[in-house]
Amino acid sequence: SPDSISKVVLNRGLDVGTAFEILSIDIADVDVGENIGAKLQESQAEADKNVAQAKAEMRRAAAVAQEQEMKARVEEMQAKVVEAEAQVPLALAEAFRTGNLGVMDYYRLNNIKADTDMRDSISKGDESK
Repeated sequence: SPDSISKVVLNRGLDVGTAFEILSIDIADVDVGENIGAKLQESQAEADKNVAQAKAEMRRAAAVAQEQEMKARVEEMQAKVVEAEAQVPLALAEAFRTGNLGVMDYYRLNNIKADTDMRDSISKGDESK
């Protein structure tokens, strides 16, 4: 306020050692200047925010890319499983031809497969509940 400015100037004795004496101070208008420090802090905060946003976007893009890579690997692995499953009947036929697999072994193998299919269907039934 203008009164506090006048009191500070008069109390400090700014006229000491001069040929003048300060009798009073008239302050008609006070213009508040720009706070350069605050503007610099604001600019720095904005720059820091932009850098953080850019880094976050980079991390997000990397995560999306990694997710796509994993989906591609899953597809690749599923294709390998299908390929391997297609080889099973051929291997069974070859085992029959060479005598490495008998009829009872074949029936035992089918029984195990039926048990496995039954367990799979039971476990899928539990997931839906």
